[in-house]
Amino acid sequence: MPAKASLPPEPEFGAPLAPSHPSPETLKLLALRRSTPVSALSDPGPAADDIDTMLRLAMRVPDHRKLEPWRVVIIEGEARALFGDVLAAARRLRDPDATQEQLAAERTLPFRAPLILCVVSSPVHDKKGTPVWEQQLSAGALCQNLLIASQAMGWAGVWISEDAAYDGHVHAALGLSGHEQVAGFIYLGTAKEQPVERQRPDISAKATRWTG
Repeated sequence: MPAKASLPPEPEFGAPLAPSHPSPETLKLLALRRSTPVSALSDPGPAADDIDTMLRLAMRVPDHRKLEPWRVVIIEGEARALFGDVLAAARRLRDPDATQEQLAAERTLPFRAPLILCVVSSPVHDKKGTPVWEQQLSAGALCQNLLIASQAMGWAGVWISEDAAYDGHVHAALGLSGHEQVAGFIYLGTAKEQPVERQRPDISAKATRWTG
């Protein structure tokens, strides 16, 4: 069963914080972290207090100039059926020749997990000209924090995009403004089967030491 998070109170603004937090459990989680394929997710899902905890943890991300250039749309319960209708309508607009079976399949997509957290990248155009790219990276960090926090709490999840993340009809239905993008849909629930290890990068091929 997923464990209830036991967290320290949120620090007050300006409170001194430790620069590091040695944690063997965190290292173990990172060493073994694996997304669960969306097809392997099922009920039950996180309750409201679990979601609040995940969001609190996930939003402690690097954020240049403290712009908070992201937000989260929570999709759960009966709202998944409405989101399924949105996905079907978007598919019909993209592909007028889509069959009824294909549209029906779109309507089932939100029911692959009990909870979907749509992370929206929402860059702020501030006077200091903080690069949009940096703000988008912060939204990506929020997605990763959600995966780590949810797994540490005992939930299974996966970060996906699919056509919906780039579809204007979906954006409008979710209330995105013209400058916003979907950074990802985080599907969360209980794993009905264990994921298996995937191929991982060869560090020697991906990391080099610069010597001038």
